[in-house]
Amino acid sequence: MRPPRLASVIERRLLVNYRVAPEAVAPLLPATLRPQLVRGHAVAGICLLRLGSVRPAWAPAAVGLRSENAAHRIAVEWDGPDGVETGVYIPRRDTASLVNRWAGGRVFPGEHGHADFEVHETPDTLRVAYATRDGRTRVDVTAEVTDRLQGSELFADLAEASAFFRTGSRGYSATRSGRHLDGMRLDTTAWHIEPGRITAASSSYFDAPDRFPPGSARLDSVLVMRDVPVRWEPLAAMATCGTAVGAP
Repeated sequence: MRPPRLASVIERRLLVNYRVAPEAVAPLLPATLRPQLVRGHAVAGICLLRLGSVRPAWAPAAVGLRSENAAHRIAVEWDGPDGVETGVYIPRRDTASLVNRWAGGRVFPGEHGHADFEVHETPDTLRVAYATRDGRTRVDVTAEVTDRLQGSELFADLAEASAFFRTGSRGYSATRSGRHLDGMRLDTTAWHIEPGRITAASSSYFDAPDRFPPGSARLDSVLVMRDVPVRWEPLAAMATCGTAVGAP
């Protein structure tokens, strides 16, 4: 049975971006994928996402669910039938939602781990922290919304950053079997992103020296999305031709 299309509202999305040495990222990817480079750097990060009104695309918003979620992401490219294609590889997804944990990988693409979240938000400041129940992943990020993007070595300005993430709308998630990647595409006609500034950040994934030697993964920027209606389109699974290593 084909997985259903889903609709939701991105109530809050923090895109915490790292610029990473390509040689540090390449071993973490399945053989079918390679790092997508921006100004000589690989682009990786953490998506801290609160979704509201999640439901089948045909259902009214009033019946939708709400959940806190997180995904570690690496921007990738691969050779498709018509040339080079781009998207993101997701070595791990986590959620506070029992429904997402049960349905991910069964009803819709994307297996999820179990995590506990702590969130504090004002119109100008956002803090999102979470720890997974298996003890393997911890993240704590505080960011301020600003009027322009500053200090990024990946993106010259907000418009460039926005275009990069909008075109990387296809996400392929690792699965327990290691034989394929689950695929999902984000679609919206209301794309809007705001610049931010990181005031504090820690990540057990990016701070691990056995995965990223000192200096090979550096915080670059943070972007914020709020109150954006979206649809999620299931994609055909992608063969891995081998199992990725180094998942959080």
